[in-house]
Amino acid sequence: MSRPISKIAPEWWDYTTLEPDILNDAAKLTEKEFMSLERPGFKIVFYDTLAEFFLAEALEYINAWQRSTADNPVGICGPIGPTEQLPLVAQLVNDLEIPLSNAHFWGMDEWYLDGKEAGEDHPLSFARADRELCFDRIHPHLALPIANQHFPKADVKAYEASWEGVRCAVMQGGQGEVKHWAFNDPARRTGAYKDNPPSPEEYRKLGTRVVELHPLTLIQNARTSGGGNIPLVPTHALTVGPKQTWRAEKISIWHPGHHDNPFGIRLSTLMISKGIADSAVPMSLLADHPNVQFNFYRGGLGTCETEMH
Repeated sequence: MSRPISKIAPEWWDYTTLEPDILNDAAKLTEKEFMSLERPGFKIVFYDTLAEFFLAEALEYINAWQRSTADNPVGICGPIGPTEQLPLVAQLVNDLEIPLSNAHFWGMDEWYLDGKEAGEDHPLSFARADRELCFDRIHPHLALPIANQHFPKADVKAYEASWEGVRCAVMQGGQGEVKHWAFNDPARRTGAYKDNPPSPEEYRKLGTRVVELHPLTLIQNARTSGGGNIPLVPTHALTVGPKQTWRAEKISIWHPGHHDNPFGIRLSTLMISKGIADSAVPMSLLADHPNVQFNFYRGGLGTCETEMH
């Protein structure tokens, strides 16, 4: 039996192509039932306030960087989205006098335009956001060396090589409305993937690369970062691959409640808990990573009850 056609973008795979039973089960999840979805290798944490939520996210940077030495360098891979933790990271480094000379950071993504990565003069530049919100705020005598700040480039070789010899203690991320981490979006429904999306095994072999973005990702980024101006959002991006993701000792996903919706965060949580890996829902592939943590702001959990507005 063939899989359903996407209700969002018929030429693409996405979560609307799953069997209805999975979607219905996800929509029914209550807050109380969330905690029952924990299992070995998959932890669920709730925070009652956004202040606690973003402080905990910032502390993952601090805890990773404090483990780094010249002989055993350690880094963190971090997102743009959410960003509220980034100024807190800088404040903690400054106030606690934490030297970062041996620490590393990998940016997850960058926009791709005209055959190259977007420059920091682009209004949506991820690298500029990281620098302005975090790295440029750190006192010079404590600063993370420029050479240890790794951002994806059109020629991905240097970025991928930067993962050699440095431990990634944690890869943070948000969850997009298309259920991606970084910009690991679902595939187009074409060619070898006309009848089925890439297998989980095939998808996990992908490295850092240029990706075409699912229409839902364009809409989300316009909504969250551009006031809804979709033409402002590039159609392609560079993104850290599953190959690098599986080198991270821990995957930590942060759900403040305004990037994906109540249904989406339930769906990925259920699929990871039950070991249902399907590349039409890229986040579900983390079911096979040995150390995944989902972090929720309790006030952003919402419900999937029908309510007219």
